[in-house]
Amino acid sequence: MFGPRDSRVRGWLLLDSYLPTFFLTCAYLLCIWLGNKFMKNRPPFSLRAHLIVYNLGITLLSMYMLIELILATWEGGYNLQCQNLHSAGAADIRVAKVLWWYYFSKVIEFMDTIFFVLRKKSSQITFLHVYHHATMFNIWWCVLNWIPCGQSFFGPTLNSFIHVLMYSYYGLSVIPSMRKYLWWKKYLTQAQLIQFLLTIVHTLSAAVKPCGFPFGCLMFQSSYMATLVILFVNFYIKTYRKAPSRTAVKETPVTTEVKNGFHKDYFTAANGFLNKKAQ
Repeated sequence: MFGPRDSRVRGWLLLDSYLPTFFLTCAYLLCIWLGNKFMKNRPPFSLRAHLIVYNLGITLLSMYMLIELILATWEGGYNLQCQNLHSAGAADIRVAKVLWWYYFSKVIEFMDTIFFVLRKKSSQITFLHVYHHATMFNIWWCVLNWIPCGQSFFGPTLNSFIHVLMYSYYGLSVIPSMRKYLWWKKYLTQAQLIQFLLTIVHTLSAAVKPCGFPFGCLMFQSSYMATLVILFVNFYIKTYRKAPSRTAVKETPVTTEVKNGFHKDYFTAANGFLNKKAQ
């Protein structure tokens, strides 16, 4: 349907056939369903050490991708407004190799949800969360097979930067002594929204002044990013703009349960731990 695949990525791990990506996505969704059933009558796991290692690993991987994408696109003299798929030679291959890691990181990030399941944080497993994780992995299989470089570099560069901040936040939230310093969760969500909007603008700039990058791919990416903007705006309003009712404030008893030094109404889990609500 999309025409011939890009021959430069032929033979790369997981790319020649869609079946591994499809089955891994199905396994992810099945793990959520079966995992919730399995954990229903069991106590939640702590997984503190696992989360420290996991979040540190994703942070370092994101930092590597961010730096490598900046260096590769600079080497190739990439045009920020619009960059085609074949004019940068060896730099295009370098970009494609980084974007393969970006694609592969999306299957690693399935563990975000698995940790929620094992810690019985079902309130965190929202439609937005599952939609974003499942679709990104599949979309990037297509990107790597047909448009593995050129204009495709911009979104992953921004997203890698956001993930350095985000997974650093999640990693720090595992450490009780650091929690009082983690007041900036709301600004991470704002940064994610800005990321999506900038990606839409960058994508449409190549449609306004084309350079040979496939037009259909530009339209699809803009449409997909628009769905993320809508879902994240909805999440932001529900999470940070919802003022507590007067009744709730009056009826909160002094002896309300406190865990780890924090009132339970102020903290829910993010990656199995901290996620501060707006007060």
